[in-house]
Amino acid sequence: MKYKRLTKEQFEALHQEFSNFLATQSIDKTEWDSIKIHKPEVAEQELDVFSDLIWEGVLTNAQYLEHFSKNHIFLFHCQEKLIQSIVLKALEPEVNFMEKEGLQWLSDNLFTDTVEIHLGKKEYDQERNTAIFDLITQGAILSDGQLYLQINGIIQA
Repeated sequence: MKYKRLTKEQFEALHQEFSNFLATQSIDKTEWDSIKIHKPEVAEQELDVFSDLIWEGVLTNAQYLEHFSKNHIFLFHCQEKLIQSIVLKALEPEVNFMEKEGLQWLSDNLFTDTVEIHLGKKEYDQERNTAIFDLITQGAILSDGQLYLQINGIIQA
């Protein structure tokens, strides 16, 4: 398995897609139920293959990631050959970017000496989708890129 198995909730949300996946292998519901009972190792393999297919599609389409912690915000733009980052760090220890007030504080203090801004870019040191998956397993979430684009626009202006 290249990534990780989808959760029970994710499988439930993707029930129709999983049914279609099984159908492409000429496996109907009756046969699937039989495989689960009589060949659980085959059922496990099917779940893993489907999970990897879903992850591969999600990661291939991923363009932006965000990772928030108490005093840091990491914003990533995942391009084809490299990943660009904007890291915002609050130098005031009481600021918490995990709360709405922390984000308001950032808006009010972005260009003061209480916020450090670091820009970076790096070529992937492994396959692109694997690198993105690693960031997700470390806590990053997929994003529409609005915050990255906003901050980047302000910085470049």
